[in-house]
Amino acid sequence: MNIADTYTGHVEPGGDAARRTLDGLTITKLSVGPMDNNAYLLVCRAENEALLIDAANDPERISDLVGHGPDRPALRTIVTTHQHADHWQALGAVAGANGANTAAHPLDAEPLPVPPDFLVEHGDTLRFGKIALEVIHLRGHTPGSVALLYRDPAGHAHLFTGDSLFPGGVGKTGSPEDFTSLLGDVETRIFGELPDDTWFYPGHGDDSTLGAERHKVADWRSRGW
Repeated sequence: MNIADTYTGHVEPGGDAARRTLDGLTITKLSVGPMDNNAYLLVCRAENEALLIDAANDPERISDLVGHGPDRPALRTIVTTHQHADHWQALGAVAGANGANTAAHPLDAEPLPVPPDFLVEHGDTLRFGKIALEVIHLRGHTPGSVALLYRDPAGHAHLFTGDSLFPGGVGKTGSPEDFTSLLGDVETRIFGELPDDTWFYPGHGDDSTLGAERHKVADWRSRGW
């Protein structure tokens, strides 16, 4: 698999992966499946341990992303951001091939093809190697949707939002109540807590920053669900 080391936040369906290198962590983004789902491989540079966010589809491509040689990272954990089937089509195959644990929020665990090895709640911390990710529960797109936050000691924060936040709006919701819940969580738990230079990585499509989206939140509220 070709991996581009010039990271822009854009990857093409079926195309190359793109890798961002931080002091302690690499983040590699890959588009998989017919719905242009993003899978993110995070690797601790100090200990060569990895965590995958959303084994969405194309298990062979995700396996190529992890690698096949003796220097490939040890994939410890796969986190599923939410219960929708386009985000877990490759979960069983990738977890089985790598002996990885799986994790999800308890409210979204039941539909998954394999029972999570452990459940995560708002405020929990996931660790691999020397890296810590904070779990943020965002209620509305699904009951148990989660985002994962990495606070880079040497730079800005990196936030993986699943289908709860995209450039241009929050994720799809099924009712006005769900929309109000999701927008409220996004406002208080993301925009209310994190600075503008936070880079966020959604479950589909291109990345953005909170600063690029913050001024649009009032319009999202007016637009409604």
